[in-house]
Amino acid sequence: MSSSSTHLDWPFFDAPHRTLAADIQAFAATLGSDDHPEDRDSVDERCRELVTRLGRSGLAGYCVKASDGGRLPEFDARAICLVREGLARADALADFAFAMQGLGSGAISLEGSEAQRQRYLPRVAQGASIAAFALSEPEAGSDVAAMRCAARRDGDGYVLDGEKTWISNGGIADFYCVFARTESGETRADGTISAKGISAFVVEAGDPGLVISRRIDVMAPHPLATLSFRQCRIPAERLLGVEGAGFKLAMRTLDVFRSSVAAAALGMAQRALDEALAQVRTRRMFGKTLGDFQLTQAALADMATRLEAARLLTYRAAWLRDRGEPVTAAAAMAKWSATESAQFVIDRALQMFGGRGVERGEILERLYREVRALRIYEGASEVQQLIIGRELLK
Repeated sequence: MSSSSTHLDWPFFDAPHRTLAADIQAFAATLGSDDHPEDRDSVDERCRELVTRLGRSGLAGYCVKASDGGRLPEFDARAICLVREGLARADALADFAFAMQGLGSGAISLEGSEAQRQRYLPRVAQGASIAAFALSEPEAGSDVAAMRCAARRDGDGYVLDGEKTWISNGGIADFYCVFARTESGETRADGTISAKGISAFVVEAGDPGLVISRRIDVMAPHPLATLSFRQCRIPAERLLGVEGAGFKLAMRTLDVFRSSVAAAALGMAQRALDEALAQVRTRRMFGKTLGDFQLTQAALADMATRLEAARLLTYRAAWLRDRGEPVTAAAAMAKWSATESAQFVIDRALQMFGGRGVERGEILERLYREVRALRIYEGASEVQQLIIGRELLK
């Protein structure tokens, strides 16, 4: 069982999903296995290129509804997960490019006015504009309600002041969906701050007062940045939805895409398992192949079982979301299980490669670096555990 293709026979999927899987496989085959730049400028350029190619292939259209230039009438979490799993197995940067198009524009899809949707979303689907989701701050990551970035009404516009950090596509995005306080949050008796008073806005890259104050270099190179808003003035019509409803909008956006983080982890882990199977069948030691040893067979069994269990959780969560059923706990379980399992699978696969596994540029070395961030972003593993616990206690 060296391929994930058999899971398309599960009852979670319909005929269009199976057709989509073939399209993903065809696109993934065009991605050069050695095209993995490390320096910042090359990574930025590669991301721009991938967004364009995703748009031309039609895959970026799964980030946007058909009424706004996309492929399907509504968001289809299973389709998004299939795209991310397939892309991540081939090239994690391609997965990143696709995922950020969806997450970065998702709030506009959910609450944007007709004018806002028509201005931004067709270009996202075409790969002609790059989107970004700006929620996290230096002191407000997992605790979103603690954000300090503020937006005040001033005449016919809003003025934003504050900072956002760890923003994916920061520095290359054409627009950002930014969450800021339009009124102070109440401090509760337990010292926590309420999420009331957070609003959402679209800020364009050329708006005066938006400054890319720091580019962030991480272990698996992606475009990341800290954004500073210095009396950044935007028109009032860039408000998304209504004032004060931004926190719920952010959570709704994350609910659409959280299961897809799990799917990306599955893609990386599947690639690692496939590479490990090829390695142990041919690597000879002590007169045998590595695969002849029972310790190796036990490790492969553990890897495959964890991966399959996480895949079931992931597509179950996506299926529930597409049926309109409560998905908070299911998505948290999927995200936690898949990202932790993927880390385990990739680590075990790297061990089977020995010294070659940690050599710079080897596929396992690259996967080892790329998978690590998935256990943190869109809610760290510990946050997912809290979510699951709270849902159980309701």
